[in-house]
Amino acid sequence: MFIYRREAAKRVLTPIVGLIILALGSTALAQGLKIGYIDSVRLRQEYKGFTDAQAKYDKEVAEWQKKADRLSKEVNDLQNELESQKLLLSDEKRREKEEELQKRRDEYQQYVNQIFGPGGKAEQRNVELTKPLLEKINAVLEKIANEGGYDFIFDAANGNIAYAKKEFDLTDILLEELEKESE
Repeated sequence: MFIYRREAAKRVLTPIVGLIILALGSTALAQGLKIGYIDSVRLRQEYKGFTDAQAKYDKEVAEWQKKADRLSKEVNDLQNELESQKLLLSDEKRREKEEELQKRRDEYQQYVNQIFGPGGKAEQRNVELTKPLLEKINAVLEKIANEGGYDFIFDAANGNIAYAKKEFDLTDILLEELEKESE
């Protein structure tokens, strides 16, 4: 019964919503809607703030990866040692080595999850480094929009724009403003 009412409401509301959007759209066009876009991929490549943050992040990730590789090597070495000595060890000594191996595996897995897992240190660090940059970019975009009288500024890199004239690309202006604010 609930589904039927929902479907009936959709059939009635869909044309009404469409007409409202059409009316608002034609009003906006009549008033001279001003639209621009940026290319966030190019922004990430050319904005010094992003390139510096990326270099810092890459360096930290490389250090974490080194430790993960070292822990993995320890696990593999212990595994190989156990395999090569398995027949020579007493049951008690073999059990001790197997427990040690499992302990090292658990430590390795815990470290990898702590650093690279969801919500891990790498993800948190990425947010720490990019959040201030994104806030600054959004503030500058708002400034550009207000000063330039733009109603909408889209991001071409997200695939939301099938075509746009180059004259509407605000990436250069955004980069220039970000560089001014960095000085």
